[in-house]
Amino acid sequence: MVGSFINAFRVPEVRSRILWLFGGFSIFALSVHVPIPGVDRDVWRSLLQQGALFQLLGMFTGGALNKFAIVAMGITPYINASIIMQLLTVVYPHLKDLQKEGGEHGRRKIGMYTRQLTMVLAILQATMMTISLANYKGAQVFFTTNPIYLAMVIAALVAGTAFLMWLGELMSERGIGNGVSLLIFGGIVMSYPAYIADTIATATVAGPRRWIALVFFFAMSLFLIVSIIYITLGQRKVPVQYPKRQVGRKIYGGQSTYIPIRVNNAGVISLIFAISIMYLPSTLVGFLPGDDHPVKNFLAIYFNPLTPLYNIMYGALVVFFTYFYSQITFNVEDIADNLKKAGGFIPGIRPGRPTAEYLDKLLNRLTLISGLFLAFIAIAPTIVMQLTDVKEFYLGATSLLIIVGVALDTMQQIEARLVMRHYEGFMK
Repeated sequence: MVGSFINAFRVPEVRSRILWLFGGFSIFALSVHVPIPGVDRDVWRSLLQQGALFQLLGMFTGGALNKFAIVAMGITPYINASIIMQLLTVVYPHLKDLQKEGGEHGRRKIGMYTRQLTMVLAILQATMMTISLANYKGAQVFFTTNPIYLAMVIAALVAGTAFLMWLGELMSERGIGNGVSLLIFGGIVMSYPAYIADTIATATVAGPRRWIALVFFFAMSLFLIVSIIYITLGQRKVPVQYPKRQVGRKIYGGQSTYIPIRVNNAGVISLIFAISIMYLPSTLVGFLPGDDHPVKNFLAIYFNPLTPLYNIMYGALVVFFTYFYSQITFNVEDIADNLKKAGGFIPGIRPGRPTAEYLDKLLNRLTLISGLFLAFIAIAPTIVMQLTDVKEFYLGATSLLIIVGVALDTMQQIEARLVMRHYEGFMK
């Protein structure tokens, strides 16, 4: 591993790209500490503790949400816009053709649509967030609710998201890997030192029993990380055979290859969808008036992350969205059609419709495995925190999946560049 890093820095082009990544991370880390003026930070932090969704978003932003910094919304509007564009390419034939046959022009066009949609979502999110906080009855987050000041807050939040979107695309272009994913990765990693310090400080005060619980907690965390790595890298290789063909007087032998079907085609998207739906009611509790509001009591009881009903609903949503998104990302009809046009076939399976049905059957089996696994790791952190009573360190399935997925993807891309130059890579 150390030798591979040394080799990476020996290649000027790879070294330059890695340094661009570190530069992007440094700029992101500095932007987290640029606060929006006129905010009562103590009131804001106490308000954040009432919503689990805020805690998750705070981790994604590297603590910027806790400080109410200019980048407090993070890159989430861009993520939501990208997901919406992926869904729209399935619904609208024009976007689908643009993605499949548009080439570089189509890719740039969809990228432009994604950026425009990001700005629309950022304006909506910033407006809703600012107005909700300005009208919040429990406490006064802003020192003033002057319309000009609130407009300035909205503009600052939107500008922060636009800046991170630009920085992420710059890291993708001049660095290695997906810049937006790396910014989320950096935000999560930046949040961990504070969580670890709080956990150790609590254990030091509590005594030996707390240390035993802490060791068990981190052992379970390591088990979850290893499991995620296996599922992320797991794939089913479907053999494909191409017939012999004659070019002039020469006959070329049939080529054998395979179609890789990943176990987890949905990635982290299914967890993001499910967690957004489940956390939204508990977040709205803080904005309802009165302490004895019937809707507030209902949401507080049935959407509490510590209740069995909540975890059952959460797991069911994860499985549902895993199936839903896997069908979008791995279109068996398109693959079977392209295979037939190229003259390829799966041994023992007829081309065309039978091939699509066979691939769909394999996809459903693999999706069942990944759906149940994702549901397990979505619920497991809550169970582990209850068993160990370690609540200072926020361990979420979404953050673990992002960390492992982005780290593996970046390492594979660095390895590909090293192998091209006859160097030994990371993944031996």
